[in-house]
Amino acid sequence: MTSLRAVLAVLAGGAVGTALRLTVDLLLPHGGAAFPIGTFLVNLTGSFVLGALVARVWPVAPEWLRVGLGPGLLGSFTTFSALAVSAVELTSAGAGAEAVVYVAASLVGGIAAAALGIRLGAPTATAPPPIGDDE
Repeated sequence: MTSLRAVLAVLAGGAVGTALRLTVDLLLPHGGAAFPIGTFLVNLTGSFVLGALVARVWPVAPEWLRVGLGPGLLGSFTTFSALAVSAVELTSAGAGAEAVVYVAASLVGGIAAAALGIRLGAPTATAPPPIGDDE
């Protein structure tokens, strides 16, 4: 059963992730035939960070922290829907080949970033003690 603490952690993480995502969109705007570099970087970064967290933090973190960081922070920071809309915009602007490259690079890059995050985040010696309780 999900606790109120977990729900609040998702809400807080979601607010932070959304603000971070908006910041990237404002710093790296795109549309039409422009390559969506902001969305691309956000999704690769999010994949890497989630991979590292799954390897290092998830084994010892309480549920509220896992859901606050995973679905909350990183779920709101990264987005498949923005990838899909950017691909459609590229295609509609006559940049179909670039759209295919973008989607392929996003999928391959995201998987590679997650794998790298898991590899680098994996404990090298003994696992640290659990963080708090699971409430």
